[in-house]
Amino acid sequence: MTAVTDRQAQAVRRKSPPGHPRRRITREAAAAWVLVLPFVVLFLAFTAGPVLGSFGMSFTDIKQRDLRTPLSVNGVGFDNYAKALSDETFRKAAFNTAYFVIVGVPLTLVVALGAAVLLDRGIKRFQALFKVAYYLPVVTSIVAIAVIWRFVLSPDNGLLNTALGWVGIDGPNWLASKTWAMPSLIAMAVWRNFGSAMIIFLAGLQGIPQSVEEAGQIDGAGPWQRFRYLILPLLRLTILFNCVTMGIGYLQFFEEPFVMTKGGPLDTTLSVSMYTYNQFGFGNYGLATSMAYILFVVIAVVTFIQFRLLKEK
Repeated sequence: MTAVTDRQAQAVRRKSPPGHPRRRITREAAAAWVLVLPFVVLFLAFTAGPVLGSFGMSFTDIKQRDLRTPLSVNGVGFDNYAKALSDETFRKAAFNTAYFVIVGVPLTLVVALGAAVLLDRGIKRFQALFKVAYYLPVVTSIVAIAVIWRFVLSPDNGLLNTALGWVGIDGPNWLASKTWAMPSLIAMAVWRNFGSAMIIFLAGLQGIPQSVEEAGQIDGAGPWQRFRYLILPLLRLTILFNCVTMGIGYLQFFEEPFVMTKGGPLDTTLSVSMYTYNQFGFGNYGLATSMAYILFVVIAVVTFIQFRLLKEK
């Protein structure tokens, strides 16, 4: 009798009434899946699928002529990766990219932090106008920026060489010089990108209580000491965020050399992303995808190192 009663009770519990919380949760979950289903389908079709497909391509000898018969390609293992790493031009592009990142990221962050401190502590009037002016290059088309910088760096009547001529200095052909082409692109990248980091730094500075600096001032710390030992440690996570996002973007730099120098002169401004793009254009799909995944691994390693060095202690 007791066993029958228990089975009946379990059956009643399984058949929850319409207003039961368990049935309500099930309906909410079903509605959530219906709403998220379009994103899942698009993500699988246009992101996850191509990523997995390209990763598989990196282990084959697929070329442009094989697109009509994709099943006829041959697996080559890690030969594409070995070929990429042994390619002299790829190694030069990797060196150029490292140069661009090692010089460009710190310089951009220093300029951005300086502008943020100036807006937070120095400039009180027309602050919104300065914010817009500093951030405007971030949202400006690279084509418009290229036009401006070609005018600035023109060897004959450029703004920079004209200014140098006023003090008796004969300026070089900046974008055609093996010595000055990459620094010119770095200067353009700093000018174009420091506005986004500045906004993040400014938000971090405004989130620091005024009492922190007042306490340091009472203890006799000067302006630099307060900034170095009080403000900077509190900006650690802000610096980490800017370093990670800026580092990822600069490791993938492509637009600057593509628009301004086409990778020249003599490949001195050729980046890994641009060389990978060129290999896709040549139809070497397997080799190009292996280069893309080498860059992906480098980005992951650099990001991991940044987190290890700058994470909150």
